[in-house]
Amino acid sequence: MFQQNQDIFKVLLGSVSEGVIIVDEKQIIVEANEAANTMFGYAEGELIKQSLNVLIPQNYHAGHGKHFDGFMKKKERRQMGQGRDIFGAHKDGSTFPVEAGLNPFSIYGKNYVMALVIDVSIRKAQEQKIQELNSELEEKVKARTKELGETITELKQENKKRLEAEEDAKEALKKEKELNELKTKFLSMVSHEFKTPLSGILTSTMLLSKYKLTEQQEKRDKHIKTISNKVHYLNNILNDFLSVEKLEKGKVLYKPTMFKLSKVVNEVVYNANMLLKDGQRINYPEDIDNISLYQDEKIVELALSNLVHNAIKYSSENTVIDISISQNKNITQFKVKDNGIGIPKKDQKNIFNRYFRAENALLTQGTGIGLNIVKDHLENLKGRIYFESEPEKETIFTIEIPNRAEQ
Repeated sequence: MFQQNQDIFKVLLGSVSEGVIIVDEKQIIVEANEAANTMFGYAEGELIKQSLNVLIPQNYHAGHGKHFDGFMKKKERRQMGQGRDIFGAHKDGSTFPVEAGLNPFSIYGKNYVMALVIDVSIRKAQEQKIQELNSELEEKVKARTKELGETITELKQENKKRLEAEEDAKEALKKEKELNELKTKFLSMVSHEFKTPLSGILTSTMLLSKYKLTEQQEKRDKHIKTISNKVHYLNNILNDFLSVEKLEKGKVLYKPTMFKLSKVVNEVVYNANMLLKDGQRINYPEDIDNISLYQDEKIVELALSNLVHNAIKYSSENTVIDISISQNKNITQFKVKDNGIGIPKKDQKNIFNRYFRAENALLTQGTGIGLNIVKDHLENLKGRIYFESEPEKETIFTIEIPNRAEQ
């Protein structure tokens, strides 16, 4: 059939920029276009009637036949090598990375598979170059962090975790085949979010050494508070990155225990008080002394902290953050209400998406991953999170979580 209307086939296949390989049920090549010949190093017509194995590296031959037979049974269009890198074999024996789409079809009672092949060597080289540049950047960040000295030893330890989390995050982005776009966005965000607090810590550390007199204690306290707040902020970012990596790889192991809810609330409010703006205050929830949960205590604290910290961050001075908690037979409900900037209507549908930030929050520090992490954790624990928001007035976030974790 492929020898009939040869001129039409040549025109059609020759106009395709990707490599086109057509094989029959026995994996014998019946047609290859000019792009495929050039890609694999063969002359025109040289591939015809050869086994498909000539285009596959030797170490993949053993398993390829089984994959091919399985594909012919299902006869569904799909990408070849989903979730892993695949390679082609050049005529001279060298190998190179490729992407291939498989398309089955039948003509005159015979079955064929058309493979569209793309050489991705240049893209892989660019990805490697990006990784090398990222490594250089990480080394510079590590060196600068070291200069901060003993006063921020804890920060250096957390920074090392950040680097590891960042590297794992990049690997996850690569697997999702959104490497270039997401990696650029990720690095830009991390660079900005760390540069600002690190600069603040360095400046405050330098100024502290100048205030040596007793009467200058107020100024010293001011800069110590700045350092403490910046380190706390960086610690939250690092914990977020680690949570993203664990959630993506399914490495989160929840450890439910029985605990008093007041213990978690006290911890959250204590830490939040250090972040309050002038005139801000938190209304402590009423009647919670007798409320207990059999859940992962750290996840409950993480979720509540995220909502309270956001309420503080996106509200102005002299405002109130209300925390209310109720419990029925099956569910414990948390509500955190602020009097802040609210969420624009058009952005509300995306607020739980990773890296997304509402247009009225772009000038405020943040990574856009906190709510996404909270949502994933709660869903894993059979809970949920939702909100109501009125722009320029208030936002109310609600968490609902089972009183007892599933065994």
